[in-house]
Amino acid sequence: MISQSRRTLLKTVVVAPLAASIAAPTRLMAASTYTLKLGTDAPAGHPVNNAMNAAAQAIKSATNGQVVLQVFPNNQLGSSTDLIGQVRAGAIQLLSTPTSVLSALVPAAGICGVGFAFHDYDSVWKAMDGDLGAYIRAQIAKSELYTIDRIQDNGFRQITTSTKPVKGLTDLQGLKIRVPVSPLWTSLFSALQAAPTSINFSELYSALQTRVVDGQENALPIINSGRLYEVQKFVSVTNHMWDGYWVVANNAAFNALPANLRAIVEQQLRAAIINQRAEIASLNRSLQTKLQSVGMTFNAADTSAFRSALTKAGFYASWKSKFGDEAWALLERYSGKLA
Repeated sequence: MISQSRRTLLKTVVVAPLAASIAAPTRLMAASTYTLKLGTDAPAGHPVNNAMNAAAQAIKSATNGQVVLQVFPNNQLGSSTDLIGQVRAGAIQLLSTPTSVLSALVPAAGICGVGFAFHDYDSVWKAMDGDLGAYIRAQIAKSELYTIDRIQDNGFRQITTSTKPVKGLTDLQGLKIRVPVSPLWTSLFSALQAAPTSINFSELYSALQTRVVDGQENALPIINSGRLYEVQKFVSVTNHMWDGYWVVANNAAFNALPANLRAIVEQQLRAAIINQRAEIASLNRSLQTKLQSVGMTFNAADTSAFRSALTKAGFYASWKSKFGDEAWALLERYSGKLA
């Protein structure tokens, strides 16, 4: 059954070619001045938005005010899946979106989220700044989107719950857990015998508050900036997936900028992304203490059986078939043998 958000995305994707005429950046009063809208689903104050706001200031300064980048955080312009359709249709010019959301349009974008593929950040950046990232960007380009060649960090993901800590595999059995609207996430937790429910991030807090789900999984910066500690008690450190945010642009809008301004926009976005990675690294070192101070209890989960369970359930074999041999070989170049 197709979810409402999935239907919205598919409908928007179908009408995207009809909206090409509105894809150009909005011009302000002066003919040589442009304004660009960038949407994100990340909460205000999250490093994703801090980076985009920093880029906006740098772009304005470097272009002497000729380019104004407006940042709209926290799904202000629509749900996570709606934003994908909007950037393709040209209703907005830029989008910073997680791989889990982008994978609904470009399945290859989700490959970096394969369960337990990356052991540490060294392997993540070698892959995403290297051949795997280049392959993903080439697939995104087929959807008439331009991608900045560096990806923002959304961190290694941890499981939070309101009922009990996840100490090992058996604690996931039957757990009602929210996952992004992504088949990869759903299949991962189904293979681990949990009960995953796909919910957009904008609806997550209320879903946890009303016990539609009892748990969720996100990196610590999202848990903090989304104030999920108000509706969750336990943080189980699993590092089960890594996720990032690609900054994508509507091709027609980006190409409508004069070449010199386009180069500045790209340069400043790229610099902001590199700085954002450093901010996430700093937060990863400090947020456990902060979240403990507001009542969350941490435990290190025993994940030794998780990867074996995924193999036995056919998770890796299934996703190798879906992503294809070329993409899977690129992933395994950095992750080691998975399937």
